Parts: sequence; C-alpha cells; structure tokens
Amino acid sequence: MANKPDKAVSDPAKKDPEPLDVAEGFSLDAHHPALPPEVEANRQAILSSPSYLLAERDTAWLKEAEMRPVRMQLELQKTELLLRRHNIGSTVVVFGGTQIVPHDEAEANLAQAQAAHKASPDDKHLARALFRAQQKLENSDYYEQTREFAKLVSSRCQIDGKCEFVITTGGGPGVMEAANRGAFEIGAKSIGLNIELPHEQEPNPYITPELCFQFHYFAMRKFHFILRAAALVVFPGGFGTLDELFNTLCLRQTGRMQAIPIILYGRKYWEGVINFRTLADEGVIADEHMELIDYAETPQEAWEIIAKFHGVA
Repeated sequence: MANKPDKAVSDPAKKDPEPLDVAEGFSLDAHHPALPPEVEANRQAILSSPSYLLAERDTAWLKEAEMRPVRMQLELQKTELLLRRHNIGSTVVVFGGTQIVPHDEAEANLAQAQAAHKASPDDKHLARALFRAQQKLENSDYYEQTREFAKLVSSRCQIDGKCEFVITTGGGPGVMEAANRGAFEIGAKSIGLNIELPHEQEPNPYITPELCFQFHYFAMRKFHFILRAAALVVFPGGFGTLDELFNTLCLRQTGRMQAIPIILYGRKYWEGVINFRTLADEGVIADEHMELIDYAETPQEAWEIIAKFHGVA
C-alpha cells in the first residue's frame, strides 16, 4: 500500500505574497477587480470611445458625408413603411404658395400696409408693400377654395377605412395648410411631407400626426410626393411650387412615372406666369405635351377631372 503524502509543512523561509497595492477609489467587486491606474484609464477610454457605440446609436457617425446613402435610405424607408402601416393607397398632392392666407388675415395685413403708406406716401417700398397686400387679399380666395377642394376629395374617398386619394402637402403654411385643414375639418386623414430648412418651418397644425414626416433631402421628399400620387393639383405659388410642377411634368413627359392628371388651378394666374403655348410654338416641347395639363376654376371642377381620369363615381 502506497504511503500517504506528508501534510504540507510551511516553510518559514517563504513569506506569504503581499496584497496588491490598490489605488484609492478603485473597486474590488467581483465584476471589475481593481486594475492599475493606467489600465483602468484605458478601460474607461474603451467604453467611452465612439467606436464602441452600436452603429445605430452613433449619430455623429451617421451624419458623416460618407453615410449619406444610408441616411437617404432611412428617409425613404421610414416614410414608406409608415404609409403602408396606415394603409395609404393613393394620394392627391396639393401644391401652392406659403403666402396665400385666410381672408381675415389678408385683410389685417392690408390695413397695416394702408396705414404705413398713409403715414409715408412718398416711400416707394411702402407703396410696393401696399400693392402686394392688395394682391394677397385678392389671392386669399384660393385659401378657401383649397380648403373646400380637400373636403370634397376626402369626403368621397375616405369611407369605411379606405385610404385612397389622401390629401398630401408639403406640410407648411398657406395653400398647404388650407388643404390639410379641409381634410382635418371632416375628420379625414391627410399627409404632410415637411422639409428641414435653414429657418425652421413648423408643420401646420392640421396634418394627421402619425402621417407628418420631416425630410432633410429634397430628393426623398419629391420621391414620396410622386410615388402614390393619383393627381397633382397646383394652386398659385412661387419657386417651390414651380419646382414641384416642372419636376412632375418632366417625369410625365419622359414616361418615368404613372399617368396622372396635372391640374393648374386658376387659369388667369398660370397663363400670366407660364406661357406653355410659346414652348410648343417654339418647338421645345411637342404639341401633345400640352395635353399633360388641365385647368380648373372651382373645387368641383378639379375633382371631376380627377374622378373622370380614374373612373371614380
């Protein structure tokens, strides 16, 4: 039988190891044993480094120029998924000027301009401001007509939970506000595609909250204006309105989008701003391209053009 080993005998010549010299403030807990100061500093630097952030949480990295394609895809996908989730089938896009205001507001602006001009009748700038205020009052009729058009379309096309021909605007003031307001006043959904600008543009208060979007890229915003569009109705407006109008006309002319009616509301205004006949006469557009455009003078007339085009009763 093998002999059992003798019990270990401590060697008086050998000393027990000295305990680690723990710097003040370092923890001895089981998860984070104390580290030398320089190692602990490095550990903290690791944990706080931007490289250690999950990619989806690293907003500074996402804003870098090289990540622009990802940001554009996010703007595309977020809006698309939410519109699908809310069963938005088709839209009626309404464009128009931000300076077109309700009648009472236009009257108040005119009264101020008249008072200022009366006080300084020789001031050319005040005379010009008075003229513009008079025009703004005349154009205020478009605000109410836009509002009525939106009510008319929304009451016909949002029934029993269906979301077709949903009023869609750029989300801002003026004509955009009037269109969203008309839908809001009859309890219908409407969409606002707002844009980030150097001067903050808060969305108008009549958009359906879950259908109000903000874009950084004009291209992605324009894409969503067109993607579900069943019609484009363009009220009097400025550069932004003209930009959207010509963008849509170009896409229709080249066959790069679905066929839709493009309705210019207010023939007198539009024929004073753009002479399409001259473009055809000069040969820079074909005669048949004139047929891409319709004109309307009343909300009912605009809706009838859309209904006839799509075979809606």
